[in-house]
Amino acid sequence: MFHGCEVVTLVGSFGHSEKNGKPRAFKASQKLFNMLSSLPKKNGKVFGLADYRSIENQLVVTRKRTANKLQNPRIMQIHFHTLRHWKATMEYHKTRDILHVMNLLGHRNIESTLVYTQLISFESDEYHSAVAKTVDDARKLIEQGFEYVLQKDDIMLFRKRK
Repeated sequence: MFHGCEVVTLVGSFGHSEKNGKPRAFKASQKLFNMLSSLPKKNGKVFGLADYRSIENQLVVTRKRTANKLQNPRIMQIHFHTLRHWKATMEYHKTRDILHVMNLLGHRNIESTLVYTQLISFESDEYHSAVAKTVDDARKLIEQGFEYVLQKDDIMLFRKRK
């Protein structure tokens, strides 16, 4: 139990990942567990017999409809793996922790993860700033993802990437 969250291990079919990566554990709230538990199940599975191919076909249909509606053909270039790259890139930008991203993706080799860190340039980092006057205020800011910068007199300064 992690502050009201339980750990769920998500792995590919047959107890292993698609490319023999490491199984990954994700934190999920009790509320999410309750929502999933209340869904009707087919064959013991929440999403029935849907396999990767049928879900991918649904993405193709939705992608075409969206590209036509918005008159933006670049939407046709979005695939499931595009979303994986985006999540990994954003997570690295947010944390600057390549080992965290490696575990998130389930890679066994850091070389595989390094591909994701070179996708986009984050040259103009912008930050939100916050001030804490007490230890309790500082703790709350850290829990919100702020990082400590410095202390001036009795004031602690924190920042978090936008």
